[in-house]
Amino acid sequence: MKRMAVTAFLLLLYISLPFSLAARGKKSSVDMTKMNHIFLGWVDLNPDALVIYGHSTLGGGSSSKAEWIEVESSLNSVFQRTCQSKYLPGRTVTAAKDKWDENAAGNDLYVKFSDVFVDIGKYRLRLSIHFIDPRTNSEIASVPLQTYSERACDFVDCLRGELDKVGKKLQVEVMAEPKGKK
Repeated sequence: MKRMAVTAFLLLLYISLPFSLAARGKKSSVDMTKMNHIFLGWVDLNPDALVIYGHSTLGGGSSSKAEWIEVESSLNSVFQRTCQSKYLPGRTVTAAKDKWDENAAGNDLYVKFSDVFVDIGKYRLRLSIHFIDPRTNSEIASVPLQTYSERACDFVDCLRGELDKVGKKLQVEVMAEPKGKK
């Protein structure tokens, strides 16, 4: 019985994997090109977990929670500015000030990040992106949990590069522009 359950699980996984992988590269079917006022949420890198794992912000010994909070704030700030200037040009982007800031009132679109996980061992960032209509507080589209990975860098630079890839994904979704453009 146990063997049959394992076989059935592996068969379902085998059948569903190509569909889930194909969905990763697709743009959502919702047209967001006319949404000009965008509230960009906070990417919560969970400084508590980074301290627990004893990782350093600068590659030396382990860093304090205060140092990780500063790094998280800096990475979010750079990410938000890059989205405004490079990935969402011509849009008015309001950015969250911290992980508790979710006040998207007065905007056409709220971009929320969830399921954020920093894989310290492999220097990878995983997250989901949710596109929410602030007027109805309903999700209109999403990018399922995806891994963003940057190679050959120190930990903080890798996170910067990975957030840059998240920005490119936002550009594809919101601006409806192909990856190679701009």
